[in-house]
Amino acid sequence: MNDVDPRDVGTAGVIKQGFALIMRSFRDHPVPHAISIFGASCWSLLTVGLSVLLGRFTDEVIVPGLDGEGVSNGDLVQVALLLAGLGLLRGMAVTVRRYFMAMAELRTQRTWRVDVAGQYIDQPVSFHRSRPTGELLAHADADIAAATSVLKPLAFVSSVVVLVIAALSLLFSIHPWFFVVGLVLFPALSVLNRIYTLKVMEPSAAVQEEIGAVSSVAFESFDGVMVVKTLGREEAEVQRFGDAADRLREQRIIVGRLRAGFEPVIDAMPNLGIVVLLLIGASLLADGVVREGEIVSAISLFTMLTLPIRIVGFFLEEMPRSVVALRRVDSVLDLEKPAATAGTELLPSGPGAIGAGAVVFDDVSFAHGDEVVLDGVSFEVGVGEVVALVGATGSGKSTISDMLVGLTDAGSGQITVGGIALRDLDPAELTRHIGLVFQETFLFSESVIENITLGAEYSREEVKRVADLVNADDFIEAMENGYDTVVGERGVTLSGGQRQRVALARSLVREPSVLFLDDATSAIDPSVEQKILDNLRSELDLTLIVVAHRLSTIRLADRVLFLADGKIAASGKHDELLVVPEYEALVRAYELANNS
Repeated sequence: MNDVDPRDVGTAGVIKQGFALIMRSFRDHPVPHAISIFGASCWSLLTVGLSVLLGRFTDEVIVPGLDGEGVSNGDLVQVALLLAGLGLLRGMAVTVRRYFMAMAELRTQRTWRVDVAGQYIDQPVSFHRSRPTGELLAHADADIAAATSVLKPLAFVSSVVVLVIAALSLLFSIHPWFFVVGLVLFPALSVLNRIYTLKVMEPSAAVQEEIGAVSSVAFESFDGVMVVKTLGREEAEVQRFGDAADRLREQRIIVGRLRAGFEPVIDAMPNLGIVVLLLIGASLLADGVVREGEIVSAISLFTMLTLPIRIVGFFLEEMPRSVVALRRVDSVLDLEKPAATAGTELLPSGPGAIGAGAVVFDDVSFAHGDEVVLDGVSFEVGVGEVVALVGATGSGKSTISDMLVGLTDAGSGQITVGGIALRDLDPAELTRHIGLVFQETFLFSESVIENITLGAEYSREEVKRVADLVNADDFIEAMENGYDTVVGERGVTLSGGQRQRVALARSLVREPSVLFLDDATSAIDPSVEQKILDNLRSELDLTLIVVAHRLSTIRLADRVLFLADGKIAASGKHDELLVVPEYEALVRAYELANNS
């Protein structure tokens, strides 16, 4: 997933891409968009109507009052009620515009975030391992928020068209010279906004790039806080974050300077138009061509145009940033989804029902690019058998576990469970029959029982039973709220061994036929580990595959598979494999490490 260089957007295509973004939002959520634009258009018409009414108020109330003719209470009340009514209607139109525009924007964000999350979930594990989490979060959060920022002023901008047409019509009805002033002013503002947009496009897009970079650095620093603190990397991380923040600041200063140069001119132009109108109006008034109220109507109209024109500028300013942000989001949405598993085969239910040869790897190979991880691996694990996978780091043990649960596809060869090829199994069957517990356990910031059930319907008695099997019930009950205790983000309030036992209970409560422990007891005391493994063998009818780094664990296995150089180098009981020099050296190293 490559970040988008703001220079790649191009000035010629930004408007086209911006309106394509808007149309995507329209297609997804047409109703709130339409209602919001309707409310904004009503506001524009009411604004012109208010200008007409102010002219009438001037002619019928202010001028007679100043001339000494006096004003009847009826006329005064009538005009006051009309002004109050128009003001109320304008306020209601603003409410409709803002409410439904916010609805359209937030619903669009929700739609795109769900799509991005769906893409993340569908991608293979290799995708997530190859990309920083901060980058993925930036796409799902900051980029989507920036991509929809152009929608905020959309309804207002749409109403400006109605406002300009109505305003020019009113000016022409007052006098052609007033119309000419408006006809010159509106295109001039459009040209100025266009120049501003072209100049601000690249730095605005660069700002969005740097926001993503800052988010990524921040997440990595916070997520890796233990490494940062234990290795004394605090100052280095602060410096790294500061450098990213400085780059963001520099880009935002560029944008700020452009805004400081253009916005005052854009804001001043309607006021310049007012000055011209006063000069022309005074001359026409002296000739008796126009009335005072008509001049007031024209001037008030120009005064009210300042905000809508400024909103158009904001809209054009936001468009490049939104375009770049959406392109970053689309870099996720355009990822090719893995081919859907077409398997429909089901495994029989019940203890031991999957039959002989619970798990079979037949000439399975796998490589990361040119690096061979597994090379023609073949082995069979029978129902109820306990098998230990032993091998040096990088020998392929974790790859075997990923393949068994469908996280990684075999490059070649075949894997069968219960005599059925993995590719032919219904994906739900893997989840139901095969449990996998990793060394690095992940717990949600929820209660213990919610971390075990993960929202599935299990009784508290079922949860307590499996927790007792993995020697977790005692420490859970000893906590302040027992099974209802919230464990904090990633289970921070629990020790490493406690987290591993909760993860074991989470897998066991689903009653898998095959349980793969990928060094999932490494943080547990050896005596407790032995008790847990004994319970699994005696109390449950399941096939157990254990990645082992402890001699005590290896000795508990019915059989040991020794992995070396991506192959099964030897198979047999622990004592039998001691005649293999590489195996003997490895377990000796394990023993020394565990005793040190």
